[in-house]
Amino acid sequence: MRRRTGLAIAGVAALVWGEWLNWRWSQVLVRDSGGASEAVVVLGYRNPQATANLINRWRVRAGIRSYADGAHETCVIFSGGATGSGTAEAKLMADYAKSAHGFGGTVLLEDQSATTWENITNVIPLLEDVGRIKIVSQPAHALKARAYLRRQRPDLAERLVRADDYRPGEWMVVKPLLALYGLWTLRGLKADERKVLL
Repeated sequence: MRRRTGLAIAGVAALVWGEWLNWRWSQVLVRDSGGASEAVVVLGYRNPQATANLINRWRVRAGIRSYADGAHETCVIFSGGATGSGTAEAKLMADYAKSAHGFGGTVLLEDQSATTWENITNVIPLLEDVGRIKIVSQPAHALKARAYLRRQRPDLAERLVRADDYRPGEWMVVKPLLALYGLWTLRGLKADERKVLL
């Protein structure tokens, strides 16, 4: 009985920890920036098949719900190159947004990137004239991308605002695993960045 209770407490603690850490990451390096225009940058995830995979489908949905409600002139930028000889992730995500969600907003494609660093490098020219920037992915990955934008273009990083890629309870069962993976992923940042971000 005690063992079962201990396991239940540990399970609940892991869920709460995963939820809290993902929430915290979604709040870092963003501000309440003004601006008449907005870009929602949706980062792709390894997609060797001919249709958007589970993670890219979720990122598209998070990107669409991050899309402004008409208060701003908004575009969605899907970013990600081809895995192997297949179709670029950016194109797969854009196709999914249109076919599965009827998305008819302004879409731009960045279809050359193979890494998160390249995602940011390659979308920068599309962000120059935008007042607000949202980066959409799982919270740790989006945070890493925001840190990369801050490193590459601090002036554009001042325009970062929170995307709707974190919601309480969403993916709750896997959030502890996402948190562990996020900690592993963020270890590659510079020491001074880790101090600020973690």
